Amino acid sequence: MQIPRLHPDTIEEVKHRADIVDVVSDYVVLRKRGKDFVGLCPFHNEKSPSFTVTPSKQMYYCFGCQAAGNGIKFLMELGKRQFTEVVLDLARRYQVPVKTLEPEQRQELQRQLSLREQLYQVLASTANFYQHALKTSPGEKAMEYLRESRQFKAETIEQFGLGYAPAGWETLYHYLVDNKHYPAQLLEQAGLIKSRKEGGGYYDVFRDRLMIPIRDTQGRVIAFGGRTLTDEQPKYLNSPETELFSKGKTLFAIDQAKDGISKLDQAVVVEGYFDAIALHAAGINNAVASLGTALSVEQVRLILRYTESKQLVLNFDADKAGTNATERAIGELTSLAYKGEVQLKILNIPDGKDADEYLRSHTTEDYQQLLTTAPLWLNWQIQQIIQNRNLKQATDFQQVTQQIVKLLKNIVNRDTLNYYISYCAEILSLGDTKLIPLRVENLLTQISPASVQTSIQRYSKQKPIKPNLSAVPTKRTLLELAEALLLQIYLHCPEQRQFISNELETRNLEFSLSHHRYLWRQISELTTNIDDLISSLQNRYLELGEDLELISHIFHLNEKNSKEILRTPQVIQTALACIEIALREKRCSHFLELWEKTDPETEPERFKSYYQAFYTEKQQIQELDKQRLFTITDLF
Repeated sequence: MQIPRLHPDTIEEVKHRADIVDVVSDYVVLRKRGKDFVGLCPFHNEKSPSFTVTPSKQMYYCFGCQAAGNGIKFLMELGKRQFTEVVLDLARRYQVPVKTLEPEQRQELQRQLSLREQLYQVLASTANFYQHALKTSPGEKAMEYLRESRQFKAETIEQFGLGYAPAGWETLYHYLVDNKHYPAQLLEQAGLIKSRKEGGGYYDVFRDRLMIPIRDTQGRVIAFGGRTLTDEQPKYLNSPETELFSKGKTLFAIDQAKDGISKLDQAVVVEGYFDAIALHAAGINNAVASLGTALSVEQVRLILRYTESKQLVLNFDADKAGTNATERAIGELTSLAYKGEVQLKILNIPDGKDADEYLRSHTTEDYQQLLTTAPLWLNWQIQQIIQNRNLKQATDFQQVTQQIVKLLKNIVNRDTLNYYISYCAEILSLGDTKLIPLRVENLLTQISPASVQTSIQRYSKQKPIKPNLSAVPTKRTLLELAEALLLQIYLHCPEQRQFISNELETRNLEFSLSHHRYLWRQISELTTNIDDLISSLQNRYLELGEDLELISHIFHLNEKNSKEILRTPQVIQTALACIEIALREKRCSHFLELWEKTDPETEPERFKSYYQAFYTEKQQIQELDKQRLFTITDLF
């Protein structure tokens, strides 16, 4: 039909209810930055995010292509759609009553909009029916399975609305059509019944199955999953795709998990319904399940709405099928993971158990420890590559190297690439530290031939090649920010002063930049327990006629870093790590220079000791890099 003209009141109400972060998050992975959100612009190709969403103004703006507008404009531009069409879709999504300027069209439009509401109602009635049936005599077998086989308590069964679909072919049909007077066509549209191919009539989709309601983020039932209680196949049966339900865009338990994900700043994704339920029953309430499909980008975007750090842990089964599912999921997410848009970890439970099985014999703390130690997805993939391979055999060594190179070629961030080149070189050297530089150069040559010498010099009378192992290259701006931040915390958080002083002394650290060293000297000369240290320092600088320009920002907190200072211990740890990294990089360069000038033929011991010193510093840098809980530049 022709799209009607909408009443201005409807348009305004849609603008009011349709939150722009919610709308844009369906298409762009957004990361919180201060009061705003940022992500990669969907309107032009870019590697660094310049697309900004401002909730307070309900506007988006791209600093790259200058695209701008509100939520309605975003959907119009992205899908090349008409204004009224977009507003109607948003009205359906946010349940906004629609008024039109043509009364004769209002009835048909209202019928279309009310279909979704009718589907929600019939699915809610069905869920109640299944829950009641679970407590009746025919449902005893299903209840016994939940309590005995799954060890679920009554409150867990109630929390997730678990139920039972009776064995009859038309039991649900008669209840909903004859008793509740729902139209059969509505039940069919809801995916609850199917029409018979012969003889007319309908039959129930779910029969003699344990029923698990699938809900949307608002907690409304949109579909069901049914587990057989017999040998019937398939073992698990999901509702078909409907107006409300799309399997590839839905996550089981997202309604229960979204608050936990936001609070813990992490999401756990498992394969099965019962894995997610078992985790929630154990108090791990940031878990969702992928409905038995390969995790899609749409599902990940749904999760990432609720986590700032974008940390996602995949806990699929450790058997062959689970490993394949993990690799399929990673395949979908690589573009996001390589760009750092999602922090992906992989958890494989020991002995090939799934989460449900593991929690029957282990504690919640045991599982949380597994989450803590879960490897990053790149580390997991590297381990998969070398698993069951004998690197002393030429064929295996060559194949493993080729697969590693293929993996590393996709890493965009230079620091990350350098770290994994060093990591893989250690693996390929099989414990022989003298081989590591050669392995590094070999990997570099294959990853980026133009960036290194193509003929690798051997450890002979020739000078050795300088290995490019720098995991964290020295950046003066980063060092300056870290030092300034540490001084800022010292001045504004009196309770942290003793700790900072002790850490600097214990770790033998000092400020590298002259204006920071001078400020620290002035601080040391003043009494540490004076009431207003900042005022005293400013007066001292004025008295001495010193320029305050380079350090004036340290005396003040802007809105952003005043909030970050609430996370003081983590911020201190990150700042100290950055300062120590810079110091150790200088030592690294020194030992590397000495090693480079030493002939391995005439001075083998000195050659070895210089490299060992260099390598030790490099390992320390990598460990310190892990202590950087976030990027210093994010605080300014």
